[in-house]
Amino acid sequence: MSYDQPPYEPGDARPSDGGPQTPSGLTIDPGRLWAGGVATAVVAGLAAVVGLLVCRGVFDIPVFVPDSAGGWDVASTVPYAFGAAAAALLATALMHLLLIATPRPKLFFGWIATLITVIVGVLPFTVDIDVSEQIASAAVGVLIAIVIATLVSGTASRSVKTGVA
Repeated sequence: MSYDQPPYEPGDARPSDGGPQTPSGLTIDPGRLWAGGVATAVVAGLAAVVGLLVCRGVFDIPVFVPDSAGGWDVASTVPYAFGAAAAALLATALMHLLLIATPRPKLFFGWIATLITVIVGVLPFTVDIDVSEQIASAAVGVLIAIVIATLVSGTASRSVKTGVA
């Protein structure tokens, strides 16, 4: 029995049955992707609250964030949680764009997320605050970045199809 299509190579994306396909041969379910993005925003916001609660409430160490004037200020819980949620929605938008426009979207997202996580982890050590405050600020930021990166990546995996045509 012969087939008209070229042989499948492991790792190649294969087109699915329905919907528009991306350059990577994927069919995206945007509703599922964005539902996962909203859920990620909720989890990221809660992770921010937990991080601040542990640092300030348990260890009595303030967490610092950059302020609009270019300095650093103690993080307020509600704005910090909403900022984490906004970052999750931004990461979902980035993933959606990468899924639509790039040949290896998860690879690019992984690199972008990793580099942002490194920046978030290193940035508190570039300012003149106590070492314990630097560590606390970096730890909470890295926690949030890891939560966002893993959940958005996992949601994207469940929001695309690569089946046989």
